[in-house]
Amino acid sequence: MTTLTATATRQWSPSRRSKLAWAAADSLAVATRNVIGTTRRPQLLGFVTIQPVLFVLMFRYVFGGSIHIPGVSYTNYLMAGILVVTVLFGAQNTAIGMAEDLHSGLIERFRSLVMARSAVLAGRMLADAVRNLFVIALMLGVGYFVGFRLHANVAAQVAATGVLLLFGFAISWVAGLLGLTAKSAEAAGAAALPLTVLLAFPSSAFLSTRNLPGPLRAYADHQPLTATVNTIRPLLLGGPAASHAVTAIIWCAGIVAVFAPLAVLRYCRAA
Repeated sequence: MTTLTATATRQWSPSRRSKLAWAAADSLAVATRNVIGTTRRPQLLGFVTIQPVLFVLMFRYVFGGSIHIPGVSYTNYLMAGILVVTVLFGAQNTAIGMAEDLHSGLIERFRSLVMARSAVLAGRMLADAVRNLFVIALMLGVGYFVGFRLHANVAAQVAATGVLLLFGFAISWVAGLLGLTAKSAEAAGAAALPLTVLLAFPSSAFLSTRNLPGPLRAYADHQPLTATVNTIRPLLLGGPAASHAVTAIIWCAGIVAVFAPLAVLRYCRAA
C-alpha cells in the first residue's frame, strides 16, 4: 500500500526529481512495507527477539564455565561474537523473505508499478538494517543483564554499531541472492544455514582461534566473520581496532561488490 502511494505520487507530482531520488523514495517505501510486515507477524517477530536471547543465555551459562579466555571475562569476550553471529543468523530471514516475495507473485506486482527495479532489493536491505539495529540494542540489554560491561566511549560504541550494520548489509546481499535462486522459502532457509554454520563456528566468535587445528585455524583467522568480531571486540572493551577494522571493511566491500551485482542480475531474470 505504501509503494502504491509512492508511485501514485510520482505520476502526479509536478516537481521533477532525479532517478536516484525516486529510487531512494521507492526503496524507503519497500523498506517500510517490510518492517511493518515483520511487526505484524508474531512468529517472525518472536524468532527475531527470542533467538538472540537464547544465544546469550546458552553460551553464557552452558559453555561459559568451561571456556577460559586469558585477561578477560568470558561474558565480555562472548558478547562481540554473539552480536556478529546474531546479525549473521538474521540474514536467513532475508533469504526466506526474498523467496516468499518472488514465488508469491509480489515482485511481479511491484514490476507492474512505476517504480525503480532496484527498490525491491534495496528496500529489503534497509529493512534488514532496521531489524539489526533493534537486535543490537536488545543484545546489549540482555548482555548487561548477564554481566557484560562496556569499556569504551560513545564514539567507539557508535563505530562498533556501524561495523555491525555494514557486515549485516554485506551478508544480506548473499542471502538475497540465495533467496532469489531457491525454489521455495523453505529451500532458501535451508540454503542459508550451511553458510551461517561455516562462518559462525570456525571463527573467533566464541573462543580463541589459537585452540583450533592448523588448517581450521588458518580458515578461521582469514574469514569475514572473524575480521568483524575482532573489530567489534576492542571497540566495545577498549583497545586498538584500526587494523582489524580495515580488514573487516575490505571484506564487507568485497562481498557487496561481488554479490550485489549477482543478486540484481538474478532479480532481473527471475522477476
